[in-house]
Amino acid sequence: MTDSRATEARVAGPVRIVGVGLLGASIGLGLRAKGVEVVLADASPTHLAIAADYGAGRPATPDDVPQLVVVCVPPDVTADVVAAELAANPTAIVTDVASVKLAIYDDLAARGADLSRYLGTHPMAGREVGGPMSGRADLFVGRPWVVAAHEGISYRDASVIDDLILDLGATLIELTPEQHDRAVALVSHVPQVVSTLMARRLIDAPHASVNLAGQGIRDVTRVAASDPELWVQILGQNASPVIEILRGYREDLDRFISALDDLDAPGARRRIAEELFGGNTGVERLPGKHGVDRRYASLIVMVDDRPGQLAKLFNDVGDAGVNLEDLRLEHSPGAQVGLAEISVLPEVLERLTDELAARGWRIAG
Repeated sequence: MTDSRATEARVAGPVRIVGVGLLGASIGLGLRAKGVEVVLADASPTHLAIAADYGAGRPATPDDVPQLVVVCVPPDVTADVVAAELAANPTAIVTDVASVKLAIYDDLAARGADLSRYLGTHPMAGREVGGPMSGRADLFVGRPWVVAAHEGISYRDASVIDDLILDLGATLIELTPEQHDRAVALVSHVPQVVSTLMARRLIDAPHASVNLAGQGIRDVTRVAASDPELWVQILGQNASPVIEILRGYREDLDRFISALDDLDAPGARRRIAEELFGGNTGVERLPGKHGVDRRYASLIVMVDDRPGQLAKLFNDVGDAGVNLEDLRLEHSPGAQVGLAEISVLPEVLERLTDELAARGWRIAG
């Protein structure tokens, strides 16, 4: 695969990045890898110094004349910072990467900000850790990056934002601010609420129950570890579509509870089966690797709990000439083996199973 960072940059620069947390630092690192001049600003001198030391850009000076300003600050202050950057940089196009779009756009419009130089965006990428030290130049490669289009900015002026997204290896998706907020309510914001509420069930659970936790509960609750302060801001700014989906979810739960509460009632088991089948159908719609809807086949390999075993497994899969499409690991505390669930294309499953068994791997089931 060709490294997109090796090609010539589309963005001329300089690019000013305001806020050098995970996203800001990652944008800076990605652009610097392509030779684009990047200047950094942050309310925290420590964050600014760390981001500069890591190579995300240089500290901004009063003489800078940026072509593009990228605002990477918390949602509750994004509109304030965007308005200030529009005023301070009268020749620059300004964008932001906040995870809500309509509230910010409406706020700027109400202030009378110059919307002919503003276009909001949202990269659908992140990590469980934040801050400039967590920045990665390849964070956005292959990830969707939404442009929240509006009629107030020309295509010519907005093209520098398209160039930024393509330079960072992301996939550009154009939506209106309203469409964006409804979409992320479904695929990001409501899952955060559901994950959080499920994780809260663990607070008072007996230790014996928690010690039985496997990959299922870990998958459901993974995002519950996210920053509460940030999510209060996100949910507050996108409350309406989140509430609409949660009300539908509550109705789904009521139907499920009603069926479970009286399993002998006519149609109760059929209702449960239909709900479960509906979940199967929904999962099939999720994009797979490289954005292609596809069901993979999987096998579970038992991996001894000692150094070098995962690396050996990966090497053996590669030596078998098979591309590993996805991987999930499960390991219970104190167990001497872990389980590696390997997802591959269905047509190579049998061959890979035979190859790994011949190399001494134990295949579960």
